[in-house]
Amino acid sequence: MLGGGNEEMSTIPGFNQIQFEGFCRFIDQGLTEELYKFPKIEDTDQEIEFQLFVETYQLVEPLIKERDAVYESLTYSSELYVSAGLIWKTSRDMQEQTIFIGNIPLMNSLGTSIVNGIYRIVINQILQSPGIYYRSELDHNGISVYTGTIISDWGGRLELEIDRKARIWARVSRKLKISILVLLSAMGLNLREILENVCYPEIFLSFLNDKEKKKIKSKENAILEFYQQFACVGGDPVFSESLCKELQKKFFQQRCELGKIGRRNMNRRLNLDIPQNNTFLLPRDILAAADHLIGMKFGMGILDDMNHLKNKRIRSVADLLQDQFALALVRLENMVRGTICGAIRHKLIPTPQNLLTSTTLTTTYESFFGLHPLSQVLDRTNPLTQIVHGRKVSYLGPGGLTGRTASFRIRDIHPSHYGRICPIDTSEGINVGLIGSLSIHARVGCWGSLESPFYEISERSKKVRILYLSPSKDEYYMVAAGNSLALNLGSQEEQVVPARYRQEFLTIEWEQVHLRSIFPFQYFSIGASLIPFIEHNDANRALMSSNMQRQAVPLSRSEKCIVGTGLECQVALDSGAPTIAEHEGKIIYTDTKKIILSGNRDTLSIPLVIYQRSNKNTCMHQKPQVAQGKCIKKGQILADGAATVGGELALGKNVLVAYMPWEGYNFEDAVLINERLVYEDIYTSFHIRKYEIQTHVTSHGPERITNEIPHLEAHLLRNLDKKGIVMLGSWVETGDILVGKLTPQIAKESSYAPEDRLLRAILGIQISTSKETCLKLPIGGRGRVIDVRWIQKKEGSSYNPETIRVYISQKREIKVGDKVAGRHGNKGIVSKILPRQDMPYLQDGRPVDMVFNPLGVPSRMNVGQIFECSLGLAGGC
Repeated sequence: MLGGGNEEMSTIPGFNQIQFEGFCRFIDQGLTEELYKFPKIEDTDQEIEFQLFVETYQLVEPLIKERDAVYESLTYSSELYVSAGLIWKTSRDMQEQTIFIGNIPLMNSLGTSIVNGIYRIVINQILQSPGIYYRSELDHNGISVYTGTIISDWGGRLELEIDRKARIWARVSRKLKISILVLLSAMGLNLREILENVCYPEIFLSFLNDKEKKKIKSKENAILEFYQQFACVGGDPVFSESLCKELQKKFFQQRCELGKIGRRNMNRRLNLDIPQNNTFLLPRDILAAADHLIGMKFGMGILDDMNHLKNKRIRSVADLLQDQFALALVRLENMVRGTICGAIRHKLIPTPQNLLTSTTLTTTYESFFGLHPLSQVLDRTNPLTQIVHGRKVSYLGPGGLTGRTASFRIRDIHPSHYGRICPIDTSEGINVGLIGSLSIHARVGCWGSLESPFYEISERSKKVRILYLSPSKDEYYMVAAGNSLALNLGSQEEQVVPARYRQEFLTIEWEQVHLRSIFPFQYFSIGASLIPFIEHNDANRALMSSNMQRQAVPLSRSEKCIVGTGLECQVALDSGAPTIAEHEGKIIYTDTKKIILSGNRDTLSIPLVIYQRSNKNTCMHQKPQVAQGKCIKKGQILADGAATVGGELALGKNVLVAYMPWEGYNFEDAVLINERLVYEDIYTSFHIRKYEIQTHVTSHGPERITNEIPHLEAHLLRNLDKKGIVMLGSWVETGDILVGKLTPQIAKESSYAPEDRLLRAILGIQISTSKETCLKLPIGGRGRVIDVRWIQKKEGSSYNPETIRVYISQKREIKVGDKVAGRHGNKGIVSKILPRQDMPYLQDGRPVDMVFNPLGVPSRMNVGQIFECSLGLAGGC
């Protein structure tokens, strides 16, 4: 985007950048951090010590390509190797080996991972940032109760509460609370240290009676009182080390571990200077929190807005993968500890290689990608869907909210979302407001906060500087919108401009503006930014349009939109649908399967995607756009993908529409269409369905794949080859056999034929019969067989059945009952297909292609479709 005359160029960031940055942060920092935490492991007699040498770890390049991983249902991963050593303390000998820890799934160029042949993506999660938050609530008597909630890095909470008598309590659970003096004494402070380090010692002394003095007489007494209240234990418990460990594990570890982000927030909120590496909750924190809570009681201080983005943090793919890596290392530690003790018990000589197996790390990541709620199957309906899926942010998931308990205030739009989370694009239904989409320029900062860029306006310097601001900083600036000011910055004709300051929208003079937006679409997500004339639409209709664009089926012949917003090209490029030249050169060969490019003294063969099935059964197909012998430049489009034309997103078709009633057939949201849309394949699409069957080893013997199936008619088996699998290119109908399979079984003796009974009685032969368990084509599955895959049993696997997959392509034309939609939330159902001569026509005799109900425009308040139709009519002439 070009700005004024003295401005530098500002480019839109890559739409997959947030996924790439998160994964790179995990590889560069997360792996090293967790490996350094791996402890030195000793046996019970402390004779042998096992340790990892983190400096020498390495990730090996994958042995297979992405396409092969998808085709063979494998995981596209890298092998992790680390140097490990065994030290015998008695002899000071050390044995060092490079050991294979396990496989870590890698991220591909689309920002996704391939696990067991399936594209999966990790969603970013919004959580309450660790720290302390002050709130005020009304009790049952209508009196304000002030609380300070300390949130740990684990998500645990410790609440400090001040009552009407100015007594401070630490709430252990919903029903139980203890005096803050008991908590501080259990953490190691005596009464003198408490009173010397608070601002209001008289308040602490006011509720100190004889009973309270007895509880805090010593640290042991305080721990016993705390444990008795926390664990709800009756009687008189006895102080012991095991009791301290249990309290440490169940309470302090879950509720007092702040982490780096929590320590930073705690220092800022309470004006402390505790070092960043001290991530545990200290008594000094509790004392400062109590002082602030007393100040809140007497009207000093500002309450916190829990829904402000400065009080939230983004749990990115880096954090999730690092947590799983830490979990796998804990399991490896337990395994190594047990293996060393077992080897010494059996008088074996252990080596670093045989102390652990690689399955622990591999299975941990496979279970994470397969079972974790934030790991989802990539939606590949069209290129836009792929991009938007990776930019979602969710309040749901482990440690987050649920759709049934989240309040309206959490779901609502907040002023801090400005330029960070799209106010339009969200889910519909029970998860509305809980699953959002990142704005175009938003990025995740180093402290987990969402940042948005702005132009800094300086009177001294003529140069324009871009600042990325977190939600806690932009409240102190006057921020003007990036509209016509970007063009009139040199003249400054507009003296009064709208601006945002401290979550309020004001009208101020231009000289008072500190920052301004860099792009008019900076506040919206990708889906909302693709809607032309969005400013003329109701927000609810724009939300519907953002969701319905992701449901668009790629057509057999795509077409560029006449009216666009300018983002169509980058959406298509970042989705990976088109093929782009990596360097300049000359095309020496091209066909439907590959393109051979010669340049820089090197020849590169570029394979193309041919009739590949997405997980939504849509057809992903690439068409070459360059001719043999043509010279190309770096970055030029070589082949278009599904729903792209010339490297631009092309989800629909440019058709001639009319807004008028037609004999009641377009009542409400019904749509009339011209038969031309059917006969000329305007809205024709291809879909690929997958059918699979497995062969097992039963108790009566293995199942067999064969073309000799008894008791079935011959015409049902006409498409099978000698192996019993349907042939490529066959046209199959409902009920046809795709894979012939027989399952052995033993029938009842009463069902034997007389000759079978005689053989069994004389020779003792067990009569075995087979049951037909073929793979049949279900109703509505007719089409052409385009691919057959026979996945053999893996070597060394005890149970992994052979799988046969059959892919069938279907050609679908638009028909009555299909859903059609525009880019303004104007959706409808095809009610009737009319002949061309019966359709309304223009003055020049052209019949229209669709007839919409005109009453659907004013009531829905999506007038943008009228602007698009008018401009499209002018552009299409």
